[in-house]
Amino acid sequence: MLLGELDAALGEDLAVRGVEGDLGARWGDTLAEDRHPGLEADFVMSVPPFGISDWAWNKTDPRWRYGVPPRGDANYAWLQYALAKLRPNGTAGVVLANGSLHAKSGGRIRRAMLEDDAVACVVALPPQLFRTTRIAACLWILANDKGRQGAAGLADRRGEILFVDAREAGTLVGRTERVLTEADLARIAGTYHAWRGTLSARVERAAYRDEPGFCVSMGLEAVRHHGYELTLSRYVLLPLAGSATQDDRRGELQALTRNLDALFD
Repeated sequence: MLLGELDAALGEDLAVRGVEGDLGARWGDTLAEDRHPGLEADFVMSVPPFGISDWAWNKTDPRWRYGVPPRGDANYAWLQYALAKLRPNGTAGVVLANGSLHAKSGGRIRRAMLEDDAVACVVALPPQLFRTTRIAACLWILANDKGRQGAAGLADRRGEILFVDAREAGTLVGRTERVLTEADLARIAGTYHAWRGTLSARVERAAYRDEPGFCVSMGLEAVRHHGYELTLSRYVLLPLAGSATQDDRRGELQALTRNLDALFD
């Protein structure tokens, strides 16, 4: 199921990328009018327009499970819209600008989503992926249930969030557009599938492990410590030369962050 039909170019972009989608007669402003009433989807993909500030704000909309989105920022409307259309075991992927990871305007809603364990994974994407904007983007992977699901072979990831830093991935084609190679996609998708316990069509199943500079699985307590901000640099730390461990580096960075916070105060 595809959500986010404000941009009519989406259908053309899907065709160019070889993705089939039956959008039918459902074009329109789905924030102003729910075009999929009663829908319960196993999977939702959404690539909504970035930076929508003038949107059909309605504080009584039943889709706002975690709070009414701010008038001037539609990011948390798109996230809650995707969650509202999932089955109890459903999963959603929403691409948004990086500002959604730390924006104070959506902080209350982000906190509620995190405390309800609705965020499974955050992927920082490389720049220049989109032809129409150079804004840095990220992928939110949302889930209604991160518990163990025996039939699907899923691991129990309740209380955890996977952070994947893919900002260095991709290859430039021309001077303005970057594409993710098959190897890039396999690495990113394989990391998530290993963490969640699902099978990937691109790679064989492997045991998940943190990889300094690329991915880390963090508990909710660490996210609370950082004020519910999901900026990747707070969690995915660069590898150290020598014998220092990721835990050593994380402890050093947390101490520096506390000192900086004290200076700001």
